[in-house]
Amino acid sequence: MIIFISGSINSGKTTIAKILHERLENSALVEIDSLHAFVEKWIPIEEAIGLNLENAAAVIKNFVKHGIDVIVPYPLLKKNYKFLIENLKDANQQIYFFTLNPKLEIVLKNRGERKLTDWEKERIKHHYQIGINKPEFGEIIDNSSQAPEQTALIVLEKITQHLCN
Repeated sequence: MIIFISGSINSGKTTIAKILHERLENSALVEIDSLHAFVEKWIPIEEAIGLNLENAAAVIKNFVKHGIDVIVPYPLLKKNYKFLIENLKDANQQIYFFTLNPKLEIVLKNRGERKLTDWEKERIKHHYQIGINKPEFGEIIDNSSQAPEQTALIVLEKITQHLCN
């Protein structure tokens, strides 16, 4: 099983992914942005997205090959979604896409330990303008008024419902 948790910066992707990782016994948490660390010295993040996604697909497939479920927090545009679907189809695993969509005024506030930079705030606004928070694929969850544990439970319930149908 492969679970993508999408959404803008500060929407709760990593927090939810970590909760899912704790609850799913045989799972790996793949942070696509962490893959950029290998080349960040000379490739800006915007230019490395394609490479990061390609590397992520390879890492995900390797975990799946070894019987490990994978959880991936990452903001997905439709073109990146299509790329991942295409590149993961030979993994022969059920793939779930969830997008966290808290209200803009909530996601622009500092939450928990995180203190947003001006760049992050502008990037969040950009994400909402281009629709990362409301894609045409997967399940959209408004987690504006939910504790992270509640959101993780919703994700698990939706996966269970799908598996039982």
